Amino acid sequence: MIIPEEHLPGGETVKRVTRKQIGVIGAGACCSETRLLAEMVGREVAKRGAVLLCGGLGGVMEAAAYGAKQEGGITLGILPGTRREEANPWIDLAVVSGMGHARNALIAQSSDALIAVSGEYGTLSEIALGLKMGKPVVVLEPNWEIKGVHRAKSPEEAVELAFRLIKGNLKTEKIA
Repeated sequence: MIIPEEHLPGGETVKRVTRKQIGVIGAGACCSETRLLAEMVGREVAKRGAVLLCGGLGGVMEAAAYGAKQEGGITLGILPGTRREEANPWIDLAVVSGMGHARNALIAQSSDALIAVSGEYGTLSEIALGLKMGKPVVVLEPNWEIKGVHRAKSPEEAVELAFRLIKGNLKTEKIA
């Protein structure tokens, strides 16, 4: 049911504010150098007022969420299991999917853009799903050559590129 404006308290109108959701994807376990890169990506996402969306577990996901929280950001984790307690401590909103790796489709679909920081097959699946859905995908590391993926050399460049792609200032091609 839609509430007519005249029924709002004090005659106020409601303006829908939609924050961009940036998916940060990557390895569930990683080295300290990769953790630092992911943390810096998280900080940059939060500085721009976007929600940091991730798989909610450890490694790149935890480091990115930590970085976002250090800048006062909001974090959303889409978990593979059925228990919110599985989320890392930096996740504000934990969505339990019970879908295992299939939750990667939810991460890709719910993100306005994806930024990959390290990873293996799970990250590759998120990249492939994002490309199939026509989402902008930026890879910070590793040096994968994938058609339709944009490369960045730094966390700052990765986030800047993601936002430019969202705004349509750069072309994103949907991969068939």
